[in-house]
Amino acid sequence: MLISMLRSGSVDIWSVIIYILSTLIVVFLVLPFHEWAHGFVAYKLGDRTAKINGRLTLNPLAHVDPLGAALLLLIGFGWAKPVPVDSRAFKNPKVGMALTALAGPVANLIAAIASGLVMNGIITILIHSNITYSTASLWYYLLMFFQYLMIINIGLAVFNFIPVPPLDGSKILMAFLPDRACMWLYAHEQIFSIALFVLIMAGGLSSFLGAAQTVLYRGIDYITELPFSWSW
Repeated sequence: MLISMLRSGSVDIWSVIIYILSTLIVVFLVLPFHEWAHGFVAYKLGDRTAKINGRLTLNPLAHVDPLGAALLLLIGFGWAKPVPVDSRAFKNPKVGMALTALAGPVANLIAAIASGLVMNGIITILIHSNITYSTASLWYYLLMFFQYLMIINIGLAVFNFIPVPPLDGSKILMAFLPDRACMWLYAHEQIFSIALFVLIMAGGLSSFLGAAQTVLYRGIDYITELPFSWSW
């Protein structure tokens, strides 16, 4: 996304700075929350692998992947270090893996909803307050910060829901596939990973992801606006 902003030539330097700051918040706070959610659900379902490996933590040092963080900053899609999970520890391996995988994107949606609530709360305050010209820019960039947080987290949720290995969506999909199909997907996970990376870098998923993001953004924005529309 940073690359797109710089290519447009119409963005101001403060917008770029705000975007970088919001991305850093996601990298060091939300992505660890995403991975912790995987580990927490797995732990509750009987798998102690994440805890044993020191990954059942919100400490960003345990989760940040430099390449994934860089790509998140540059193109809007990235990742953290995957939390190790042993599906053999689950009573039902398929269901356990699906629930564990689902926890990550849900964590991003929770972060997006929290950002949307703050953003719409600020908008409500501004509508019913007398904002001076000297503070207008500060409020504008504060709103932009939370909007970027919302957009980035929605993007990560949509990206991870793609049902292609090694993304979370593939593990959710496997809960509904026969064992033979699951084994085939696992056996070719590396090929899927390379193909997915190439598609991302070539912009082959931009249209699909952009459309899905827009729909989800409008839905979350509508939901997080409701509490404030009722309060006035």
